[in-house]
Amino acid sequence: MGTLPGQEPRRVEVSGPVTGFRTEVEVGGHRLLVDEPVAVGGTEAGPTPYEMLLASLGACTAMTLRLYADRKKWPLRRARVSLQHRKVHAQDCAECDQKPARMDVVDRVITLEGELTDEQRARLLEIAERCPVHQTLQGSIQVNTRAG
Repeated sequence: MGTLPGQEPRRVEVSGPVTGFRTEVEVGGHRLLVDEPVAVGGTEAGPTPYEMLLASLGACTAMTLRLYADRKKWPLRRARVSLQHRKVHAQDCAECDQKPARMDVVDRVITLEGELTDEQRARLLEIAERCPVHQTLQGSIQVNTRAG
C-alpha cells in the first residue's frame, strides 16, 4: 500500500500526448493509458487523470480494509469502493472552514461483503479513513517541479 521505510519508491513515467490527450503511463513495467472523454477532445482510450486519482484512493481503501480484517480474522469477503469526484462552490459546503471559490469533493461509498457484525462494519468504515492515500489527499502536499 505504498513505499515501506527504507524501500525505494518506484518511479512513474508519463509520456505526454503528441496530439490530443491520450497519454502513456509506465509504472514498474505496467503500462496504462490515460485520456479524456470525446466531448472535450479526447479519444476515451483510458480513464481521465481524476479517475486515476479516484482509482488510487479506492484501491488503497480496499487494501487497507483487507489488511485490517485479515489481522483481526474478521470474515470480510470483499470490500467494494465506489467513488465520484466533483467540484462545488464553497458556499455549497457547510463543513468548510475556509471559503475558496471552488473546492474538490470526493464521494466514497464502501460496501462490505461478508458475515460481519454491525460493530465490525462500523470499525472498518473508521479504518477506511486511515488509508494512506486518503491521508495524503487530506494532508498538505508539496510537489517539487524541475526541468529534466
